[in-house]
Amino acid sequence: MKARIVTLPGDGIGPEVTAAAVDVLRSVAARSGHDFAFDEHPIGGVAIDLYSDPLPPPTLVACRNADAVLLGAVGGPRWSDPKSKTRPEQGLLSLRAGLGVYANLRPVRVHPRLAALSPLKNEKLAGVDILFVRELTGGAYFGAKTRSLRQATDETKYTVAEIERVVRRAFHLAQGRRRHVTSVDKANVLETSRLWRETVSRVAAEFPDVDLEHQLVDSMAMLLLTRPSAYDVVVTENLFGDILTDEAAALAGSLGLLPSASLGDGRAGLYEPIHGSAPDIAGRNAANPLGAILSAAMLLRHSLTLDEEADAVERAVETVIARGALTADLGGKATTRDVTAAVIDALDRDASTQEAA
Repeated sequence: MKARIVTLPGDGIGPEVTAAAVDVLRSVAARSGHDFAFDEHPIGGVAIDLYSDPLPPPTLVACRNADAVLLGAVGGPRWSDPKSKTRPEQGLLSLRAGLGVYANLRPVRVHPRLAALSPLKNEKLAGVDILFVRELTGGAYFGAKTRSLRQATDETKYTVAEIERVVRRAFHLAQGRRRHVTSVDKANVLETSRLWRETVSRVAAEFPDVDLEHQLVDSMAMLLLTRPSAYDVVVTENLFGDILTDEAAALAGSLGLLPSASLGDGRAGLYEPIHGSAPDIAGRNAANPLGAILSAAMLLRHSLTLDEEADAVERAVETVIARGALTADLGGKATTRDVTAAVIDALDRDASTQEAA
């Protein structure tokens, strides 16, 4: 297979973890006979420094013409003034809107070796395997905004069509998992949530083989910590999803472990680890690359339909964790490059085992 992959290393540790993911993808391509071409472009703070624009037009054009986009991270102290009219995060929001990627997928699993890193008791973590599906291009982040000396407003707006498309994606994904969807809203207070709940309930009728439950977001925040293994696919709106997925990251023990995929109607998607730019460790070869590498596995699966290769990368990461090749955030002493090399070695060993079988 030939594929053109745009890389957006971004800021802080973004270039380091993106380089790790690219190394793994190159290894996959070489082993499986694929031809992956990589095309790097600026985004975020580095793009502001170069072009006074967090998403320069050539970057967006390149992303729209790619088979997939791999993003590192954006932001940092030098661009953190909340009063600034130009911020790195604006580039990310504009990219999501420009690509039409409306469904953000964030899987959360707990590796037994890392359970002790979670603030929850180990017995709460057994069997945790949640897929969050967050609506990504609507809600308060994209609504009209006003600001005066004495007040500010952020409009939260959703259309039926916006809700339907992300909810259908969640139900389709649930059909390939444990066939259970939890929809999270605030329907006891918010009108947008009432529309959300009504729409979800109607769409659910199209999927009689999938069970549906509704949860209020405040209750869900508690239940994620008290019975996380009870959930399969969780679908919610943009703001609630942003908060709940970061909370759920604590289950896995580190933000550095968790990948994400942002998908639209076509195959092309945006893939990124959920952690931030971590400027305090940038350039020190200390960043955890596993979230970026697992994001590359999602890229293989969802945009390139290379399921076997994606499975192989995920097995390699599991092997590396089990063997204890861990960065400092996971209690280890391995460097970014050490972990990347260990994943590639595990891929090689896995390939040899598969051939022998």
